[in-house]
Amino acid sequence: MHASTKPSKVIVVGGGIFGVSTAVHLARLGVRTVLINDGPLANGASGRSLAWLNSARKRSDAYHRLRLAGIDRYRTLAAKYPDAPWLRFDGGLTWDADDASNEIAEVFEYERNLGYHAQLLAPSKIAETTPGVDARSVTSQGAIFNPGEGWVDLPSLIDVLAEEFTALGGEIVTDAGRATVNVEEGRACGVTTANGARWDADTVLLAAGGEVPAIVAEAGPHIGDGTPVALLVRTKPVNHGLKAVLNTPRVAIRPTPDRALALDSAWSEEEVGMGPDGSYEVKSSTLEGLLREASKVLEGNPVLEMEDYGVGLKPIPGDGEPVLGELQSIPGYFVAFSHSGATLGLIAGELLADEIATGKRHPLLANFRPERFSK
Repeated sequence: MHASTKPSKVIVVGGGIFGVSTAVHLARLGVRTVLINDGPLANGASGRSLAWLNSARKRSDAYHRLRLAGIDRYRTLAAKYPDAPWLRFDGGLTWDADDASNEIAEVFEYERNLGYHAQLLAPSKIAETTPGVDARSVTSQGAIFNPGEGWVDLPSLIDVLAEEFTALGGEIVTDAGRATVNVEEGRACGVTTANGARWDADTVLLAAGGEVPAIVAEAGPHIGDGTPVALLVRTKPVNHGLKAVLNTPRVAIRPTPDRALALDSAWSEEEVGMGPDGSYEVKSSTLEGLLREASKVLEGNPVLEMEDYGVGLKPIPGDGEPVLGELQSIPGYFVAFSHSGATLGLIAGELLADEIATGKRHPLLANFRPERFSK
């Protein structure tokens, strides 16, 4: 960390959960902060995220600890907003395909050994634990129920945080177009947006989702990039009893605040094409197939109708681990780039704001520094 005093002004680029969370945490610390986004808030990955709050299955110990801290912050937020329809902790239920890839027994043992709350359920026992699931769709190896997991509607949360940010004196600039980070004499000194406006600052946080590696590369450093395309389908409101987040072989599902459902899957994302002009092409058969797969795993197999869908980049670093902190070679230039934006949103914003304001590196982020890609 190069900074030794609190910056007089910070520019945050990105109106998703990482950007808005860091901005509000900076404002709470008394740092003058301007948040700039290319369009309206939550117009990127945060607006099309399944937003499952979890640390399920296998990952590095450091990543698991950071995700647990992330869930802890959401627990604190839930206590502040106990009746919020946009934040729920009703658990997560997952099962694998009935083939050689099924790892349910192994994952259950792994999670138990970590002390991560997990229950292995036979299909016949699911209904008494979590409602809304068609047990006939669950494979014979059973499913893992994680009672401590939940979900958040990120656009709703971003609205809440943005309101606090502006009340604390923060400034939000939307529809500014793509931003470039200005580097002079080896140090970040602000940004220039596509409309030609220049914004000077002592420190910049780049939290522009899947665009982060390309924008950083303009200044020289390399960040490994594994970003694919994401597709999230939102149904019309439907009468269902589902409370938990479902992760199944063919579809992932979470409830929404208005009793609709959000759906995604790996196979449907792979079917998204790219037009000659760079636009995304989503087949109607893909959308209809995702709705059918969701109906199969829901109790009563309700007919699901699509309300809308979102498609775009899903930020994933090249090694799958978060990228959080200051670029070692460019003082004052911070980045936030990670797949797990929902789970990490609050804790990452808190820790990044603390590093920016104090100049001290936080040990929870030690394994996630950008410089690991230059070694």
